[in-house]
Amino acid sequence: MEQTILLTGATGYIGGRLLKRLEAQGRRVRCLCRDPNRLRGRVRQSTELAAGDVLDPASLFGAFDGVATAYYLVHALSEGGDFEAKERRGAEHFAAAAKAAGTGRIVYLGALGGHEADSPHLRSRHAVGEILRASGVPTIEFRASIVLGAGSLSFEMVRTLVERLPVMITPRWVAMEAQPIAIADVVEYLLAALDHDPAGNPVYEIGGPDRVSYADLMKVFARKRGLRRLLIPVPVLTPWLSSLWLGLVTPLNASIGRKLIESIRHPTIVRDPRALKNFPIRPMGIEEAMDRALQSLD
Repeated sequence: MEQTILLTGATGYIGGRLLKRLEAQGRRVRCLCRDPNRLRGRVRQSTELAAGDVLDPASLFGAFDGVATAYYLVHALSEGGDFEAKERRGAEHFAAAAKAAGTGRIVYLGALGGHEADSPHLRSRHAVGEILRASGVPTIEFRASIVLGAGSLSFEMVRTLVERLPVMITPRWVAMEAQPIAIADVVEYLLAALDHDPAGNPVYEIGGPDRVSYADLMKVFARKRGLRRLLIPVPVLTPWLSSLWLGLVTPLNASIGRKLIESIRHPTIVRDPRALKNFPIRPMGIEEAMDRALQSLD
């Protein structure tokens, strides 16, 4: 009998898209979420729904029964308080439950970037990966920069800024180099991990072929939408002031905006090309990724 795939984050942007692909492949999926009612009517009859919270280890009992692969697509960026501590506890509980159940592998999506002390978001993403690998359960970690697709946090920030502001006074972080990847390519990597050898707990850096900045993304978006926009860089906006600025014109609140900006202030580029060597996936470039994102809006 085919073994079960445990999926966290199915109500989120990436997890929801991965779920549809897993279902389309006829995979046996169990979605673990705090409120299964959010998924009722949106999944196939063959997909199981399990109530559970990674911050409540008792709620994970039974969720890993018969699980061959467990996807960890959880983050606490939008939650208040000490989100780093919450992410560590969640990863520890998840890893312990997977280990106790004899789960074959964990697949985790983290973030590109170094262990910069002034970027709690990046630091936390890397710490979660370390906790999962230390569990003894074979773990495959992917690290991505900006995920391009309608609905992603980064894309919606770019979209809102460009659509609402003909002239933008932009802080320095808008020019920081990144290596965006289309949501479709992220999902392909996550799917490919099901059949990839997890020996050695590999960490793969994934990204599209183009190195660009948020300013470049804004210009591409504006050009494809037929909008004329002027960006005026200034060196004085702190992450706190920038987050307030974002909060005035985008759906982001100041807390999430500040955490996001603290990570954007550092380069998020692929330095290790092993993903291209070990997977047949060839991620699309910025132009195609942006076209696909815009098509989904029309």
